[in-house]
Amino acid sequence: MNVFDAIIEILKREGVEFLSCYPTTNIIESAAAASLRPIICRQERVGVGIADGFSRVSNGRRLGVFAMQFGPGAENAFSGVATAYSDCVPILLLPWGHDNYRAGIPPYFSSVTGYAPVTKHVEQINMPGRVADIMRRAFSLLRMGRLGPVMLEIPRDVSVQTVEQLDYEPVKITRAAADPRDVDEAVRVLLSARHPVIHAGQGVLYAEAWPELLEFAELVQVPVVTTLLAKSVFPEDHPLSLGVGYRAMTGTSFHFLKQADVLFGIGCSFSRHHQSAMIPAGKTIIHATNCAADINREYYADHPVIGDAKLVLRQFIEAARERLGKQGRRGNGEVTAEIRQIKEKWLAEWMPKLTSDEVPINPYRIVWELMRTINPAQTIITHDSGSPRDQLAPFYQATVPRGYLGWGKSHGLGTGLGLIMGAKLASPEKIAINIMGDAAFGMVGLDFETAVRNKIPIITMVFNNFGLAVNTEGMPISHERYRSRDTIGNYAEMGRAMGGYAERVESPAEIVPAIQRAVKVTREEERPALLEFITRQEISYSLIQAL
Repeated sequence: MNVFDAIIEILKREGVEFLSCYPTTNIIESAAAASLRPIICRQERVGVGIADGFSRVSNGRRLGVFAMQFGPGAENAFSGVATAYSDCVPILLLPWGHDNYRAGIPPYFSSVTGYAPVTKHVEQINMPGRVADIMRRAFSLLRMGRLGPVMLEIPRDVSVQTVEQLDYEPVKITRAAADPRDVDEAVRVLLSARHPVIHAGQGVLYAEAWPELLEFAELVQVPVVTTLLAKSVFPEDHPLSLGVGYRAMTGTSFHFLKQADVLFGIGCSFSRHHQSAMIPAGKTIIHATNCAADINREYYADHPVIGDAKLVLRQFIEAARERLGKQGRRGNGEVTAEIRQIKEKWLAEWMPKLTSDEVPINPYRIVWELMRTINPAQTIITHDSGSPRDQLAPFYQATVPRGYLGWGKSHGLGTGLGLIMGAKLASPEKIAINIMGDAAFGMVGLDFETAVRNKIPIITMVFNNFGLAVNTEGMPISHERYRSRDTIGNYAEMGRAMGGYAERVESPAEIVPAIQRAVKVTREEERPALLEFITRQEISYSLIQAL
């Protein structure tokens, strides 16, 4: 077999289920010949997003893979890879490379050097005899430690060479628990706190530690706030849930993070980022993570704990039981009563927007009606960057792990479309919805045809306000003189032209029936649906709060 055939054989042994790709690269033919389904996108960064969404929903247990051509193909994928890197998503990237004799010679693009800043590991398969070793190293890095994309460039002249013997066994995963002394001291501090809060990150999702998180929170009766990337790891209809904590946080998250004296971060990086909650000074921080590089990176960790989130939480549970007894603090309703009171007050303040009868439609009304129409336990939903993210994340109530895909530390417009296609491939039984603005649709909208052509029945909801509303304060002069924020388009017509089901919705009374019809089409006809909502230019600045 040649190098590409050997790589495909290894992918199949590692359980890879499809190849997201864009030609030209001969690995597509190798995949098809071996009955590994190629899914060809319209542009590379959406193809990366498909692999990304698949890996996220699978918690890295099943991996997304994306392959592209050398030169412009590799160059055009950068935005998608940067998003996966910033969100620590394990995907395998397989760019074809220029022939070796061109390596390092301008203007030929080198993926090895070009992608080094946005990958966990990048390497070139430079000899056919090294295929097994390099692939083994890649899958080990993809499955263990701090996760992230791994890229292997295959030069064109190497890809056609022969692999004489393929000696490859799938990698085994191992995880490490924490030092018991660190755990015992951290639990002592947490239990002695007056206003403790658990700050859960996506490491809990990748460790599949949501049962342990729920058990621990109930045992010690400590409320839980999640990062944007971890939204859904703790059921948001639970009495101890504070919801999401990032720049557009819930009222409960804002209240409890502000008053907290001890913050227990589990599976998070505690990064200072505009999509993260900024932690006020003066708090005692317990920081449990599997990545030592995150400890003390942005905030001082009073009690650092290194280990896998699932194993660490089990250690915390046992240590807490030793101090509190088997039943713990169950039955203490003071915390849950306070959460309920703050939540009710916060929602009451927002109810005029959430139930608005305005025309054009207020986007918060669409979010409210969506929650009342679908079952979140049977749904995977994601946003796009900008206003749709800030309008959806605080109010949508996620109840099952990976029922919500939050992202945004690197937030290229249009990312959500690829993510939701990958999510649907990972969980075909779920309703899969992405919400995007008209600017995001302008970036990647033609890849709705990818969903149609590949029979991936997603629902795309476009909030069309005919403008770059999020830039209202940033472009006053250019807009006044040249109407620079204005956009135009009938995206429902485009959806129909691409072969999907599509509607344009212009009044609040039409929201629920349109969503119901879209769900029916995706389930019964297995056809993607596009719902274009004509919305007002609602600016979400009033949501953004500084602790």
